[in-house]
Amino acid sequence: MKKILLIIIVVFPLFNNAQSKKLTLKEAIEIAKKKSPDYKINLNRNQSNYWRYRRYKASFLPELRLTATLPEYRNAVRRITNDAGQDVFVTQNQLLIDGGFSISQSVPYTGGTLSVNTNLERVELFGLDDNVGYSVIPFSINYFQNSILFNEFKWDKKIEPLIYEESKRDFIENMEQISVSTSNRYFDLLKAQMQLAISETNLKNQDTLLQIAKGRYSVGKIAENELLQMELRYLNSKNRVTTNTVELKRASQNLARYLELETEDLTLDIPEQLPLFDVDTEKALSEAQSNRKAVIEFRRKRLEAEKQVAFQKGNNRLQLAVRANFGISQNGEDFNNLFNNFNKQQNVTVSVGIPIFDWGVSKSRRKMAEANLDLTNNNINQDKQEFEQEIYLHVLNWSNQRDFLFTAEKAKEISMKRYEISKKRYVLNKVDITNLNIALEERDKAVLQYLNSLEKFWRDYYILRQLTLFDFINNKKIEVEDVLYD
Repeated sequence: MKKILLIIIVVFPLFNNAQSKKLTLKEAIEIAKKKSPDYKINLNRNQSNYWRYRRYKASFLPELRLTATLPEYRNAVRRITNDAGQDVFVTQNQLLIDGGFSISQSVPYTGGTLSVNTNLERVELFGLDDNVGYSVIPFSINYFQNSILFNEFKWDKKIEPLIYEESKRDFIENMEQISVSTSNRYFDLLKAQMQLAISETNLKNQDTLLQIAKGRYSVGKIAENELLQMELRYLNSKNRVTTNTVELKRASQNLARYLELETEDLTLDIPEQLPLFDVDTEKALSEAQSNRKAVIEFRRKRLEAEKQVAFQKGNNRLQLAVRANFGISQNGEDFNNLFNNFNKQQNVTVSVGIPIFDWGVSKSRRKMAEANLDLTNNNINQDKQEFEQEIYLHVLNWSNQRDFLFTAEKAKEISMKRYEISKKRYVLNKVDITNLNIALEERDKAVLQYLNSLEKFWRDYYILRQLTLFDFINNKKIEVEDVLYD
C-alpha cells in the first residue's frame, strides 16, 4: 500500500502550500463530532429529550405551590342573588387580598391526584359601613381522578422510559451518521484534489506530446489528422484543469464549512491504514438488536397503540370520575378568633357518563384504535424483517468490500504501468495516438475507481458501526463517551 501511495504522489502530485492545513480522515471526523452543524442539532435534540424525561420523573414528585392575589381592588356595580332568591344590583367597593399554599402529589397506582391546600383571605369594604372580613382554610385535603377505568400514569411509566432510552440511542446513531457524512465530504475533496492533479499532469504530458507531434508533422512522419487529434487533446486537458479547479473549490468549501475550519486550503491524507476485521452475521444482528434505537422504537410504538385502545375502552363506554374533599374552615371579622371552632368542609362527588345512543361514535373510536393497533403490529413485523435484512446485506457487502478494494488497487497499478509503457512507445513512434489515448483514459479511470473503492470501504465501515452501535475493532458497545471523545 505504501508503494502504491508513493507512486500516486509521484505521478500525480498535489498542491503543496506551506499554509495549507493537513488533515486526516480520523481528524476530520473528530472535528465534525464537536463542531459540525449536525452535531449541534443532535446535541440540542438530545438535551430536549433529556429535559422531557426529567419533567416526566418530576411529575411523580410532590409539588409545592404558592398562589396569591396582591391585591385586587374592585369598585363596580354587580348583579347578585340575595337570600330571597332575587337578583339585585349592588355597588361593590372593596379590596381583596388572599394567599395560600398547596402540595399536590400524583398517585400512579390509581391515576389520580392528591393535594393538601391552605388559604387565607382578607376583604375590606369601603363606603358607609367600612369593615374588614377574614376567611381561613387551615387545611383541605382533595383527591381527583378523571377516570377510574383508565390510568394514564400506568401507561406513561411504560412508555416514557422507552422514549428516553430511544433518544439516547438515537443520539449515538446520529453521531455515527456524522462519521458517514464527514467521510463523504472528505473523499469528495480528496477525489477533487486527485482529479485536478491528474488533469494538470495530463496537461503537461499533452503539451510535451503535442510538441513531438508538431516536429513529426513538419518532417512528414504523421498525417495532419493525428496532429489535430493531439491539439484537440491538449485543449480538452486545459478545459479539464479549469473544471477541476472549480470543483476543488466547491468540495473544499463544503468540507471546511462543515468542520467550521478557518481555512479552505486543505491537504488531505489518503487513509491507507484500513481496519481489517471479520464480522459474523449473527454477532452483528445480536448487537444491533441490543443497541439500536429501532428495537426500542418497536416496543414504544406498540405500547402507544395499546394505550390508545385502553383509553377508548375506558372512556367511550362508561365515564366514571371521582372528586373528594375534606377540610376545615372559618370566617369572621376578628382575625384572632379565626382559628377557633372550625367548620367542617367535606364533599364527595362520583360522576358517571354512559352513552345511551351516539350513532356508533364510541364504537367507531374503539374500532379505529384497535385497527391502528393491528396496523402498528403489522408495520413493526415488516420493519423487523427489513431491519434484519439490512444488517445481513451490509455485513455481506462488508465482507466483499476488501476484495473489491484489492482488485481496484491492482487495476490502478496495472493501468499506470501500461500508460507509462504506451507513452514511451509513442515517443519512439512504435504506437499510434489512439492507443496512447486509450491507455491514458484507462489509467485515469482506474485511479479514480480506486479512490471510489477506498471511499466505499470507509463509508461501509462507519455505516456498520452505525447499524450495530458496536465497535468490532475493540470488541465493545459504542457508548456516548466513545462517540464524543474518540
